[in-house]
Formats: sequence, structure tokens, C-alpha cells
Amino acid sequence: MATLLFCCSSSPKPYLSSTTTCFRSRRATLRTCCSSTMPPQFNLQDKKLSKLSKFGLKECAFSIALAIGLVTSAVELNLSAIASPLGGPVLPDVSVLISGPPIKDPNALLRYALPIDNKAIREVQKPLEDITDSLKVSGVKSLDLVERNLRQASRSLAQGKTMILSGIAESKKEHGKELLDKLENGMDELQNIVEERNRDAVAPKQKELLQYVGSVEEDMVDGFPYEIPEEYSNMPLLKGRATVDMKVKVKDNPNVQDCVFRIVLDGYNAPVTAGNFVDLVERHFYDGMEIQRADGFVVQTGDPDGPADGFIDPSTEKIRTIPLEIMVLGAKAPVYGSTLEELGLYKSQTRLPFNAFGTMAMARDEFTNNSASSQVFWLLKESELTPSNANILDGRYAVFGYVTENEDYLADLKVGDVIESIQVVSGLDNLVNPTYKIAG
Repeated sequence: MATLLFCCSSSPKPYLSSTTTCFRSRRATLRTCCSSTMPPQFNLQDKKLSKLSKFGLKECAFSIALAIGLVTSAVELNLSAIASPLGGPVLPDVSVLISGPPIKDPNALLRYALPIDNKAIREVQKPLEDITDSLKVSGVKSLDLVERNLRQASRSLAQGKTMILSGIAESKKEHGKELLDKLENGMDELQNIVEERNRDAVAPKQKELLQYVGSVEEDMVDGFPYEIPEEYSNMPLLKGRATVDMKVKVKDNPNVQDCVFRIVLDGYNAPVTAGNFVDLVERHFYDGMEIQRADGFVVQTGDPDGPADGFIDPSTEKIRTIPLEIMVLGAKAPVYGSTLEELGLYKSQTRLPFNAFGTMAMARDEFTNNSASSQVFWLLKESELTPSNANILDGRYAVFGYVTENEDYLADLKVGDVIESIQVVSGLDNLVNPTYKIAG
């Protein structure tokens, strides 16, 4: 049980929230403690110690964000990990992200975050994704809805195939054609599955089809879409995407011992942040490190042993820090060094939102925007404080990836569980300016 206290109301009001996983339930209790003279406080459970910190806050939402406990750790200080979402390519057809129910599937979020503008492929993608909701309907009606989704996707593919092919990068054209052929054949196979009323076979086939769609969309990206600001251009940069596997040794759980989490890192929208992480992975920085926070809202790690709360660059003997970096819908490149709140962009949507269970982001010093180093966290809890598409974390934390496989097991991790290894399984060639190759 972790108890967090914050002050943002004229009268106390208890709030209870819980997270249920495959193997256990966790509960985090938040309660307000307000008076005209009492400064806001919260009790912070860290990897080595508990601390009670006092500090002034500008507004209620900021206080709540701190109370959630997304903080980096340093002795005698409360370093809250708050980053901001800023900047992103203009993609008219991604309005689907902010209309209707919020998208919570990490793979769908990654598809929509690609720097492409091809309406035809999006019109194929959307009805295939809608199959997930159709399968939630009970009885045979669900298959009727799936068939309707499939007809819509097939029609969109037939009508838009020429436009889709024209959007594929010239160097990837043949591969794109092969993928579209597989997509068409797969749709025919799904139609047979529906006609046979084999409900259990629908979801696996849907996943396969959406993988083809995502691969076609990735083939539409031709090079890196913008210039990195000069002051950050010599840092490790991920100019594209990379996939890593994080293997965690789970202690004191007879049901789960070793779990491998697959994580997709998005360098199109956070090249500096993702590049910094991949560079640290290649240095084996996280191998053998413990999970340092697991309170039902987030899982957090990355604070090394010793007095430093980040990665010490051997070449400078100082903590290597990176700027706050966030993409916003409608921008052509990330904005650096300022939160969405500071820019007055209160209604802007981030390109990589905190919508998905297992959203991955950087922790940083509460009062210093460009102070992130090595501490990372994964969001677990969708609550009244952090609802999808209206999340107070969007605009303050730099998101740079999503857990796409085994994400549900994140909620089963505990402080003291050990990251045995993190390995890059694809996309390492997208890392430029790596420092792990330099001696030290």
C-alpha cells in the first residue's frame, strides 16, 4: 500500500483506485490534506529510502502530477520527473487519434505516430482496428460486425491501392507491393474465417493483417523527416525506430519468474530521448539493475548505485543529461526545453500520448526541464488523474516508446526485481553518434 498526499482542494476528499493484474491486485490510496497554511506534501517510496518532502506548487494539476510519484531519486531532494509534449509533423488524417474513444493499443499509437500522410492506408487501417471492438460484442452478432469491418477495409484497399503504392518510398516499392499482396490474401483468409464462424481465429488473423499495414506504412517513410537542432545534433540520436527486449527476473512469484518485455522506441518523434536510451542499452547500463519503483501507477528504474542519479559519461565524468523533447500534433519537429504548459499549449495533443498501458517515458528533475539522464518509467494506471486523451502527464513527460508485448506483466513487477538484460533486436542501424563504441 502506497499512500500519497497532495493539497489542491478546500476540503478533504478521499479517493481510492486499484490496479488488477493477472496475478495480484495493487491498491494506491490518495487523499487530500488541505488547509490555508499547510504546504503540500507527499510520502515517496523510493528504491532505498522513504522521504517526506515539502515544496511549493503553482497549481492543483501540478501537485497531483507530483503526487503520482513519477520522480527521479536523489538523497535529500525530491526530483519529480515531469516532461512536456511538444512538436510533431502535420498529418491531417490522424484526427482519428482525438475523435471518438481514445486509442489505447500501443501498436495502433505507433502506426498513427509515423511521419506519413497517406489517407488511403489509414482508411484500410481503421476498420481493421475496429475489429477489436466488434469482438467485444457477445454472440454471433460480433462476427457480423467483423464482416462489416472487413468489407470496409477491403473496399478501401481496392479503391486506394494506387494511392497507397504511390506513397511508398521508391527504394522500398517492391517490398511494399509484396506486403500489399499478403494483406489482400490475408483479408480473403479472414473472410473465410468469418464465414466458418470461427470466432477464436479472428483476433490472431487481425493482428497479422495490422502487422502488414504497419509495415507498409513504415515503407512510406523516406529518410528522417527533419533536422535535429544543432545543439543536440552530436548526441546519440535514433533516426527511426528500434525494438528492444527487456528480460526481468521476477522474485517471490511462483507464477512468473522470467518475463521478456518487447518495447518499440520511436526515434521519429523523440530522436534524442530514444537515442540516449539505446546508447545506454548498448553500454549494458541497465543490465543487473533493480526495479526501483512499483506503486501501481508506474514502474521505474535507471538510478545507478552511488550518489549520482543518472548516467555518468566517462568522457566528461559528469552526468549526461538530455533535453525535454516532445512532439505535438500539428508541429513539424519536436520542441525542446519547455513544457506544453509553459508554452501555453493547453489543448494540444501529443504525438506519443500516455494512452497505452506501458507507455515509456523519461524521469527528470521537477524544476529543470533539461535534466533527464537515465531514469525511465512505464505508466500502468489509467485513473481519474490520468485518463487517456486528457492526461495531465501529457505535456510534462517525454514519451519515447511503448511496451508492445507482455505489457500486462509490468503491473506484476515489484521493487527489487532485477533487469537481467536489455537487448536491441532491431533498428540499431538507426542510431547515429553512438558513444558506447568509444573507449570507456
